[in-house]
Amino acid sequence: QKVKDSMRVLLPVLLNKSHDSYDKIRAILLYIFSTNGTTQENLDKLIQNVQIESDSDMIRNWKYLDVPVISSFVAQQHKYARRDRSKEETFQLSRWTPVIKDVMEDAIENKLDSKDWPYASRCPPTWNGSGAV
Repeated sequence: QKVKDSMRVLLPVLLNKSHDSYDKIRAILLYIFSTNGTTQENLDKLIQNVQIESDSDMIRNWKYLDVPVISSFVAQQHKYARRDRSKEETFQLSRWTPVIKDVMEDAIENKLDSKDWPYASRCPPTWNGSGAV
């Protein structure tokens, strides 16, 4: 069963005095992993309320393993826009189309945004598609 409000489930565990601080850190990390990050304010409040300021680096250092500990609206805004593939023919066992397919098709059609893809080569304006670039 999917948890609808994970913070409501998490808070009683964190406020329980019988749990060890390492267990509380694990619970906070599970919350962060399940929500794909949290805001800086929310993380600071959790650390202060649970009183694990001395061990807060155990949570914050996960960013060095590319875990999105702190998520922001800006980070969510940079997701790659997906194409509508509802009309395409699919295989019976296919469940989804990977993002790399959209990226490669946009690269072929020369539609990649130069801010998001600075190292993708741009085709010259006189290119007519009749050879390699």
